[in-house]
Amino acid sequence: MKRICSVLRCSKKEGMYLYVDKEAGIDSIPDTLRRQIGDVELAMTLVISEDKKLARANAKDVLQAISENGFYLQMPPVLNSAGDTEMQKLRNKNSKLS
Repeated sequence: MKRICSVLRCSKKEGMYLYVDKEAGIDSIPDTLRRQIGDVELAMTLVISEDKKLARANAKDVLQAISENGFYLQMPPVLNSAGDTEMQKLRNKNSKLS
């Protein structure tokens, strides 16, 4: 199964993305979810197949959720304090990230 999807960046939380079918757009998104995610802007458009590698989501799960619910909501990564410390070390070494 393949599907052309719009990946939308959510304004309420950094790193939160909403995947929807490109043709359906956000019209299929429940109002309660729309209020929780805030404004959205198009981040990218992708052709997703079950074997597609995605950065922080499983393509098969994304396709299934879109088929069943009309959307897939990707939550931001959760960093523990060790991860936060590692990121700070990297930022200190790389001035471009500061």
